[in-house]
Amino acid sequence: MKKLPARDRADGALWGLFLGDAIAMPVHWYYDRAALLRDYGEVRDLVAPRNPHPGSILHRSHYSPPDLDSDILHDQARFWGREGVHYHQFLAAGENTLDLQLARLALSTIAEAGRYDPDRYLDRMVAFLRDPDSHRDTYVEEWVRGFFENRARGIPLRKCGVKEKHIGGLAGPIAVLVALHGDPGAAREAARVHLDLTHKGPIMEAALEGVADVLQPVLAGTPLCEAIDAARRSGNRYLAGDFSKWEARDDLEVIGRILSPACYVEDAVPAVIHLARKYAEEPESGLVANTMAGGDNCYRGAVLGALLGAAHGPEGWPRRWREGLLAKPALPLGG
Repeated sequence: MKKLPARDRADGALWGLFLGDAIAMPVHWYYDRAALLRDYGEVRDLVAPRNPHPGSILHRSHYSPPDLDSDILHDQARFWGREGVHYHQFLAAGENTLDLQLARLALSTIAEAGRYDPDRYLDRMVAFLRDPDSHRDTYVEEWVRGFFENRARGIPLRKCGVKEKHIGGLAGPIAVLVALHGDPGAAREAARVHLDLTHKGPIMEAALEGVADVLQPVLAGTPLCEAIDAARRSGNRYLAGDFSKWEARDDLEVIGRILSPACYVEDAVPAVIHLARKYAEEPESGLVANTMAGGDNCYRGAVLGALLGAAHGPEGWPRRWREGLLAKPALPLGG
């Protein structure tokens, strides 16, 4: 394989981070694979979501702003409590979900400051979420709601994050890790700080460490499978799957019977590592396989895309995907 410059590996990782989310977005949280196939067929392109979403549980989700300064649903609030509403109903083909839009906000904050500044990011994040015109996503994740509930209690912003275990929490830290790839030690520390702003606790910390143990060597030029095998020796529990045996199995058996397709990192991170290892030389097929596995495929896809993109660079992704992604990623510090 052609040796890639570090800049290309970082660019490829960012493209993959956002593409993995965007391609899965229309079929996000489809747990019924038959329904996924019926509604969309095999998803190989960036397409728009459509209602109804047969597995939507938005009717069971709720958020009541504790004060006027904590309204984060805005005009989307009228869809909460309704059955069949697609979580991302107003997003266009190639548009990213809210979690990835916030990851992009982290990148732009680094670009503005010329460094990672957690307080600057938090101020921008709060302003972004309070602005009714900042995004068009209907679903606002639990951690965001919990953050604003803590903020309304007068808790300092750096301590408003909630104890979490959802893989979506890795998107922002991975963006930070890639943006600062030129200084691996500083990048790892900044990613840890960023994670703690929103998704606190040892479960998420271990998940980030496991992914970073693979991603950072790949960004430095180590082949992906070699990086996975080396990282497994760290003893991180999220890298302990029987990946060599899983490769021979159907993806829907691995992510469905052996591992849950849900959002919790205990299964979602091993699922990512499985797909990264199996599709190490086929990045496009890897993201399609993840998408078709259903469940929390957006945020598995974001993490998987970062790993595969770091291995192959921007050219590893189909031109039609790169042209179709509505907001193009860019390294904030020029690589």
